[in-house]
Amino acid sequence: MKGVPQIPPLDHLEYMRFALSQAQYSPSKPTNFRVGAVLVDEESNQILSTGYTLELPGNTHAEQCALRKYSAAKNVTEEAVGLVLPIQTVLYTTMEPCQSRSVGNLPCVDRILRTLSSHSRGIKTVYIGVKEPNTFIAANAGQSKLEKAGIVCVHVHGLEEEILRTATAGHQVS
Repeated sequence: MKGVPQIPPLDHLEYMRFALSQAQYSPSKPTNFRVGAVLVDEESNQILSTGYTLELPGNTHAEQCALRKYSAAKNVTEEAVGLVLPIQTVLYTTMEPCQSRSVGNLPCVDRILRTLSSHSRGIKTVYIGVKEPNTFIAANAGQSKLEKAGIVCVHVHGLEEEILRTATAGHQVS
């Protein structure tokens, strides 16, 4: 992957910083958060894919883009991507994955859950920069839904202010 920094193994803050750099590519709009996501094989310390809000056509979210791009690179459908993910794949996302979307869009939480398979593959850990603010959804229970399914969610501290400033660029200040 071109333009990918060398990040020391398990340096969660640096991986989150890289996810934040992806979020900054997202267009500023009043109707969405600018979010970045990075899929990482923790065993090999290899970045598998990246994504950011509205990177791909449609009303796409960062996690969705990262999974779609990885599935395309592996020549499988997004629905089957869990079968080809390395066993220790983790996801870094600047904001808690959504649990609710507009009609026709699968929530990011469900996309993450869909990666789990009987072959010990799938995303089993999600590193989160900030909880989703109540701007569009009254109370996002994305993290809770992931945890109930056995996925470990870890809050990466240290970039919250910068993540929120980036995420809400383009929003009206009242």
